Amino acid sequence: AFFLSPTETEEFGPVFIHEPDDVIFSLNSDEKKVMLHCEARGNPPPTYSWYVNGTEVDSKTDYRYSFIDGDLIIENASETIDYGRYQCQAENSYGTILSRDALLQFAYLGAFSTRARGEVSVREGQGVVLMCTPPPHSPEIIYSWVFNEFPSFVAEDSRRFISQVTGNLYISKVQPSDVGSYICLVKNSVTNLRVLSPPTPLTLKTDGVMGEYEPKIEVHFPTSVLAAKGVTVRLECFALGNPVPTITWRKINGNIPKKARLRKSQAVLEIPNIQLEDSGTYECKAENPRGGTAFKGHLQVYTLPQWVRMINDTQMDSGEKLQWECKAIGRPRPNYRWLRNGLPLNAKDHVEIVNGELTIHKVQQADSGMYQCVAENKYGAVYSNAELKILASPPLFVTNPVRVIATLGKDVSLECKPRASPKPRITWRRADRKLQPNKRITLLRNNTLKIVNSSRADEGNYVCRAENQLGSAEMTAILWVKEAMRVVLSPSRVEVTVGESVVLSCKATHDTSLDVAFQWFFNQKPIDFQQDGSHFEYIQTQVSTVDLMIRSILLKHAGKYGCRAQTSADTVLTEAELLVRGPPGPPGVVIVEEITDTTATLSWTRGLDNHSPISTYNLQARSPFSLGWQTVKTDPDPVTGDMESAMAVELNPWVEYEFRVVASNAIGTGDPSTPSRKVRTKEAVPAIAPSNVSGGNGRRHELVISWEPVSEEFQNGEGFGYIVAFRANGTRGWKEKMVTSADATMYKYRDETFPPLTPFEVKVGVYNNKGDGPFSKVVIIHSAEGEPREAPSDVKAYSISSSEIRVSWKPPNPGPGRPRAYEVSYWKESEQEESGKKQQTVKNETSMVLTGLEGNNIYLITVKGFNNIGQGPDSSCKRAKTQTMQSLTVLLKQEGRGHIQVTRTINPSTMLSLPEGGTYTIDVRALSEGGEGAFSSQVRVVTSSGEPKSNQCSVHCPPRSLIWTALLLVLVPSASW
Repeated sequence: AFFLSPTETEEFGPVFIHEPDDVIFSLNSDEKKVMLHCEARGNPPPTYSWYVNGTEVDSKTDYRYSFIDGDLIIENASETIDYGRYQCQAENSYGTILSRDALLQFAYLGAFSTRARGEVSVREGQGVVLMCTPPPHSPEIIYSWVFNEFPSFVAEDSRRFISQVTGNLYISKVQPSDVGSYICLVKNSVTNLRVLSPPTPLTLKTDGVMGEYEPKIEVHFPTSVLAAKGVTVRLECFALGNPVPTITWRKINGNIPKKARLRKSQAVLEIPNIQLEDSGTYECKAENPRGGTAFKGHLQVYTLPQWVRMINDTQMDSGEKLQWECKAIGRPRPNYRWLRNGLPLNAKDHVEIVNGELTIHKVQQADSGMYQCVAENKYGAVYSNAELKILASPPLFVTNPVRVIATLGKDVSLECKPRASPKPRITWRRADRKLQPNKRITLLRNNTLKIVNSSRADEGNYVCRAENQLGSAEMTAILWVKEAMRVVLSPSRVEVTVGESVVLSCKATHDTSLDVAFQWFFNQKPIDFQQDGSHFEYIQTQVSTVDLMIRSILLKHAGKYGCRAQTSADTVLTEAELLVRGPPGPPGVVIVEEITDTTATLSWTRGLDNHSPISTYNLQARSPFSLGWQTVKTDPDPVTGDMESAMAVELNPWVEYEFRVVASNAIGTGDPSTPSRKVRTKEAVPAIAPSNVSGGNGRRHELVISWEPVSEEFQNGEGFGYIVAFRANGTRGWKEKMVTSADATMYKYRDETFPPLTPFEVKVGVYNNKGDGPFSKVVIIHSAEGEPREAPSDVKAYSISSSEIRVSWKPPNPGPGRPRAYEVSYWKESEQEESGKKQQTVKNETSMVLTGLEGNNIYLITVKGFNNIGQGPDSSCKRAKTQTMQSLTVLLKQEGRGHIQVTRTINPSTMLSLPEGGTYTIDVRALSEGGEGAFSSQVRVVTSSGEPKSNQCSVHCPPRSLIWTALLLVLVPSASW
């Protein structure tokens, strides 16, 4: 049977959406306005009022207060007037509730007294305390100290400590470096405002040095420390003493929490996120060679009340008994009190209150309203709110009449649920005759009329009458009885292969006077055709027939498909089974049963065959050296589908492997199993020799042997290394040298008895802890050729200009130590050889031109050969003199134009005429017997508005005149002119 009830707007008492939070307001804020936020919902919408320290806020008599919805705005807030605890009250016609307390505090930081602070004078080695004496402030402040001048801050260490409780600076043992001026700097943690104290001078007395003395704890945490659960606790302990004391901590009858940290050279014990189990007695001890002292204090953790059980909104008929219980936990244990409509509720008459339990006997309309249970201890309070509604109304049927359609032969229920308080008395009748219960018709406890095995004769009108002391009402239920619907889903069982498609058809036979609706299900869940539209399609073929198209079928589509047909009379569900053939599912857990140096015996459990028998299994392995998963050889080969164990063979020794198994059938290859645990094959003698053995080069009398190292994958065990074996051609015995590094690529053997380019037979082998492996093939490698042994001969040098000298030579006689290139060294005769310069040929050329030389100077020149091994001896020294400069060429060019003015002179200065304003460049070069030399550094001249200007120091500008004048260019000759 189906019933329709209209939605109605329900009225209810106020419920807080947002209660006010604690506020710290900065008095330095540009906006002198505080806002406390409060918001509640209710129907009708609630109105608001506010209380400060229990007194109602009156915005009519104090212009500073205003309300915006539930928010309280305080203009020109003042600490003296507005500091305190605020509560928001929300009220409508159903009752009143009070919010939790919100504390309004003010942040400020006053100025230090300007009165000069007296000098503090102590002996060297004595301890000292410098007082901060902070100004008025709120809330807490952060302390630091400045030494002599800002921003040179005092660094805290085992000898110096700044207490964040007192603000004082403690120096356990004064040193001469401590003498100076100290300034206390405090910063407000909310406003970040900082102020500095007047300086405190610290001086040393001259009447001696303080001797050693035992520690004295100067700053410590209180004997009783209270802390809220979840906060970070910092316990301070610092001592004066000589030598500087060390600080240690312990917890009496317990261990210091592992999360605790020691800060500031152990002077601060910091315990984050403190919990109840962190409570206890803590001791700090200060010790030095002269003695020790200790301090103990008890840390107690408190918790705010937290709800374990809360009260809930309740509706009751008048005369019933109300029982509410609220329960909270906290340390100390919370106390309870009750409020009704914002006012204290006391036990009286029919009201009983025992801690968190409230009982009201025989509730009346006057007991309706908003109730609050308050659990509180000295550290805070929590509120639990609920509305009590006492119902008192005559019977009322929301829907009348009600039409019920039943299925022939099925049971039908006619409900009678009026709204009424107190509960009404119910009677049923049909055709003005009261219905009497019989075998087919029964009246249930909830006043529902039940008809068993309904027939056409049961059709008609049924009237339910509800009556209480406030009135009565009737409801008519109209019953129709229809033929049962039949539904056929075909095919009822179908097998398909992954990727294929299928159509399921659902046909309903039903009473034509009723509309039918269809819904498709997959494994008892409705199909979402929007989300799964790529695979499922709903097709309406006729009014009473629908099809389900399943396309591109996957393995996950196998299961039960249901078609549900529904009319206003009945609902029928029929199902069909879809079997999907596909590649096998992943095999079960892979276990490594046995491992050797080259084999691993694996076992696994059979996975789903997905309706096609498994034909073969493929074993795969992965190691740090493989490119992903690789198929391994097996014994037996192949591994057939009826097997659940096989051996992986031809593995590498001493390699860490993972294994997995993949199953295949006639349709395809399935997903792999999850990997096995990592296992390492056992060690074995190395089987692969190094490759690309070669060598050569090196220094004189050296034999250099190189090779490509063997990959870790083929080292086959720990203790891997190389055996280098060699012998001179024509000799019989091999020399063997051990190279213990697995990454080595070279070995050098030195023997001054063999000449350069001696041929050697060389082979390189391998070994590990299990034994020696194979050698490489024998190769011929020659010993090092060595550095050049002879100097170049027939060295000649002659000048070709005032700045250039050509040098030529002949190479040394052929033989070992052939030069790869040559190096020419040259320096002026008047200077030391060490101050000279060097130039090298690109290859083994036998001549070079030295450039950039100074004119009219004698140069000393040597030549030597070099190669990869080293340098040969110098040739004999040759002398050559650069030519003398004969004249100068001056080039004047205006930028942006092609004209060039050329002037030649033998003087160190010349006059150049500038035809017009603009930017000019000047270049100078010398001319000698050997031709023209290189250009000097360029001079740039800029002229504008009839006045020449230049940023070059060598250009002189005459006084301003009415016509363009010549510029004097002063040319400073070098020493070679």
